[in-house]
Amino acid sequence: MEIKVRNVDPIAVKKIDEMAKEKKISRSEFLKGQIETFALLQLQKDHEAALEDLIDKNIKMMEKCAVAIERMNGFIEEMVEYEK
Repeated sequence: MEIKVRNVDPIAVKKIDEMAKEKKISRSEFLKGQIETFALLQLQKDHEAALEDLIDKNIKMMEKCAVAIERMNGFIEEMVEYEK
């Protein structure tokens, strides 16, 4: 797919050209790599945010389970004491 960018500051273009030259690639190749990297990093951040949300939900559920287990243990202890 082709992308065209207009009205870019000449100083920015010069800097981009310098960075591309350092890597011994064309401006187009350099910008293509930068755009693809940016898109993949954003996708990675989205996945990390979703994973953090899932972890938070799991922690809350585990806390609820721990409370329920403590209640059940208390009930079992009462039953054992009652049967003595």
